[in-house]
Amino acid sequence: MAETRRSLAEWAVLGLLGESPAHGFALARALGPGTELGRVLTVRRPLVYRALDRLVVDGFATADRTEPGKAGPHRTIHRITDLGRRRLASWLGSPVTHIRDLRVELLLKLVLLRRAGRDRGLLIARQREALRTTLEALLETGGEAGDEVDMWRRHTARAVSAYLDDLAAGDTPAGSVVRMTTDPPAPPA
Repeated sequence: MAETRRSLAEWAVLGLLGESPAHGFALARALGPGTELGRVLTVRRPLVYRALDRLVVDGFATADRTEPGKAGPHRTIHRITDLGRRRLASWLGSPVTHIRDLRVELLLKLVLLRRAGRDRGLLIARQREALRTTLEALLETGGEAGDEVDMWRRHTARAVSAYLDDLAAGDTPAGSVVRMTTDPPAPPA
């Protein structure tokens, strides 16, 4: 059976459940605008509940208990299952495959790993390697003057290279960083 492709909302909800059991309203609040995770991916309450339902159906989360609501009906507290924890760990350790996915998916993984107190160095190294060929190719292309698409791609490749270098420098011991930029070496003096 093929693995169902998870939405980023589902991964975000699962990541929060990996931190601690929670009810849907608390999960929605944690993914709201202006929150730490909401800065990366804002997920509205109906989508949080939909993601939670899918995670339960697929065995990644389970209803743990109910508790009285503060101003309404009882709230169901959900927790991550062992299967959910394994799949979350696998997803958190997997690099994204396209530069366009760095803005949300990679950032979401990095924030969830930091919040969990987990080392991000392996993901950063894998991410750098996964995009190495693409970034090198984009940085090497000169493109035609006035070609705004090639120019955008080169500038994005430079920014991504610098970002991944900065992440690696901040998450590894000093002196062990191998820069991935493809700038030509300085001419001999």
